[in-house]
Amino acid sequence: MEIVVDAGDTTRTYEVVAGRAGRRVETAVRRGVVEVSEVTRNGTVVRTARFMANRVLALVEQPVPREDGSEKADRIGRPLGEVPES
Repeated sequence: MEIVVDAGDTTRTYEVVAGRAGRRVETAVRRGVVEVSEVTRNGTVVRTARFMANRVLALVEQPVPREDGSEKADRIGRPLGEVPES
């Protein structure tokens, strides 16, 4: 899931991915806050990214890649381009 946020004079794009097999990404909007969470099969929240709703420009859901699974980097809450190389 990509989240595009207004950062004043520019925009920032964040990406939240389900880091392991069987996990999913859920989105909720509550009290002016957009929450994007990685959730396990049994519903336990692993991690959550929160953004002010009035700053969120877009939420883009990406399809799951069906390759060898090598792109499973932990990228929650970090701007794209600032992900550590592994």
